[in-house]
Amino acid sequence: MRGIKVEDFYRLTGERLRLRLVAGGEGLKRRIMVPELNRPGLALAGYFAYFASLRPQVLGMVEINYLNSMAPALRRRRIRELLKMRVPCVIVGRNYRPPRELLEEADRQRVPLFRSPVVTMALINQATIFLENRFSPATTIPGDLLEVFGVGILICGKSGVGKSECALGLIKRGHRLISDDVVKIRLHEGKYLVGTGSEIVKHHMEIRGLGIINVQDLYGATCIKDAQEVELVVTLEEWESGKEYERVGLEDKEIEILGQRLPHMLIPVRPGRDIVLLLEAAALNQRLKKMGKHAARSLDRGLIEVMKKV
Repeated sequence: MRGIKVEDFYRLTGERLRLRLVAGGEGLKRRIMVPELNRPGLALAGYFAYFASLRPQVLGMVEINYLNSMAPALRRRRIRELLKMRVPCVIVGRNYRPPRELLEEADRQRVPLFRSPVVTMALINQATIFLENRFSPATTIPGDLLEVFGVGILICGKSGVGKSECALGLIKRGHRLISDDVVKIRLHEGKYLVGTGSEIVKHHMEIRGLGIINVQDLYGATCIKDAQEVELVVTLEEWESGKEYERVGLEDKEIEILGQRLPHMLIPVRPGRDIVLLLEAAALNQRLKKMGKHAARSLDRGLIEVMKKV
């Protein structure tokens, strides 16, 4: 089933949003189906057309004061109507005290009711960011993700080609590890990809012949990072004699991940090649390309101009 359970939302954001469950605990299995929150001002006024019932409902200063201004019977009726719309949960911001009718109806209809001291708009913004991240498309790709000169490089290739050893070489030179072996990639805002590692094994690496190492313990906190935008994909493969490899780079190769096109390089591996140095050069070259400076195309244009003068 799609969405996220309210109990998972509470568990994962409770500390950050300083949430406290005050009523409706029996409804924590309800699901949030939309990565947005709603302030139900019009619904409290009795207008339920186009009501966003799939979203968590947030009550701030305006909504609480409006409820408190009502006669008790009307207040209970509006709250009852609101909760009957099968909303996933209700959050009261700014640490306002929920009306007694809201506490009672939340328990009766099993709708989780939370209270938070966070300012209403900050509460909405932080919760929305969390939900958007949870709802965004994601995939898992075998490989290593590192930040090299500020560029997120995803290193792919067959098992045993040397991905982890290459990553270790980059870490030793001061670059930062995000994930080894498996990278979870998520599409953010529908336009860029962010990679992370597993919470259980993050900042660890498996090196054949050496075993498991903790990068943070060995090289320090400056050599690790929790997340990084993926900007370049590099595939390592064993050198094949007779195979034609890219030598000029006039045409940029691309690979598609979650519908996004990313620059892609294929680097052959053989004894004597300094792959770490090549990846550092690739990262710097990618930064130049983003600035509009394409070395191969600039050289090609220069050669064409020279030939025109001959």
